Amino acid sequence: MNHFRIKLSLFLNYFVFAILLNSVGTVIMLVQQYFHVTGKQASYIDPFKDLSIAAASFIVGAIITKVGYRKSMIIALLTVTIACFIIPSLKFFLAVKLFYAVVGFGFGLTKVAVFGTIGLVTKSNKEHLSFMNFIESFFMVGVLCGYYLFAAFSKDSETGNWFTTFYITGAFAFVALLLVITTKIDESAIQAETKSSFADDLLAMIKLAVVPFILSFVTCAFLYVLIEQSSMNWIPSFNKGVLMLSEPLAITMGSILSASIALGRFTAGVVLRKIGWFPVLVGCILMTALIMFISLNMVSESKVAVESFKDIPLVAFIMPLMGLFLAPIYPAINSVILASLPKEKHGAMSGLIVIFSAIGGTIGSVVTGALFDSVGGIKAFYFSFIPMTLLLIALYLFNRQQGNRTTIKDFNASASH
Repeated sequence: MNHFRIKLSLFLNYFVFAILLNSVGTVIMLVQQYFHVTGKQASYIDPFKDLSIAAASFIVGAIITKVGYRKSMIIALLTVTIACFIIPSLKFFLAVKLFYAVVGFGFGLTKVAVFGTIGLVTKSNKEHLSFMNFIESFFMVGVLCGYYLFAAFSKDSETGNWFTTFYITGAFAFVALLLVITTKIDESAIQAETKSSFADDLLAMIKLAVVPFILSFVTCAFLYVLIEQSSMNWIPSFNKGVLMLSEPLAITMGSILSASIALGRFTAGVVLRKIGWFPVLVGCILMTALIMFISLNMVSESKVAVESFKDIPLVAFIMPLMGLFLAPIYPAINSVILASLPKEKHGAMSGLIVIFSAIGGTIGSVVTGALFDSVGGIKAFYFSFIPMTLLLIALYLFNRQQGNRTTIKDFNASASH
């Protein structure tokens, strides 16, 4: 197998979906101006995206070894490419929500396929962990590019000029599609020896989800994405509504969070080779909470619009730095769980990862949107300390279960009957 070409296709695939998925926070802010909707109404874009991710992953996770990783990525990129070129002509709110449902469907296919393919192109647990961190950091590079792309077209948002960004992203998606089409992947290692029905595959994935070790993991994934998405999707609105930054500045400053996560994930691979993942992640959660607490106590709601970079308050630079410590959590726990399972179960496990991540993202964004409307941006972010505390507990349980190989063996034995 040409691993370099395969890895390049995975990077570009993730880059495209990073721009689209994490444009939601920016679009939530922009649609409030363009369509004159409330924050709560705008927040429903996220469920359209995340629930379609969950639905696609639930179906695909069970049957992806039959469909194939490469074919799944081709279907996803083709669908999203078409959607990107259509949406600028359909400038109404429901169309935007449906567009993100299509994006969510595509990412549901892609993420399961990418996670499964990583198992095929890495040879050891350490290589798996390192590559997982690297590809997740590249995802954040895509998120960062998306912020600057939307910022370039967001001035005078009521004109709808920001829809132009979807043409550009569609071009990226088309290039990624061509690369996947022309890249061969040896998927023989994941092919089941015996044929099973869709119902059998679905039941096997559900059985996998109730294994205690895996149940503790999906709880961690759910809580992490809830925290990440509630922050990432609402920092642009926080910058605009609380700190009174102009729309281009609000979006640009929001990019610091993505840059912090990207930098944190690039360096996390090195740290995790030398120190066990559990103490690192516990320290990361505590530092995230500390930065959030300090930042919220620095805020004083302003009534003066900020139009110049030199007038941006210090808190707008400090709060996004929590991304440095959020960074290692998600790829590390994903790598631990996938490395604990045989390769033929990576597809089903990846499906569970995406499903619970999507549900966490939906709840996090919608609840935060409702809190922004009811109690304001500052108090809304104070509520993030609740899932942070729960994540610490879930990580403790996951770590205690980790290494208990009998859990996995017992599952494998029962699933074979």
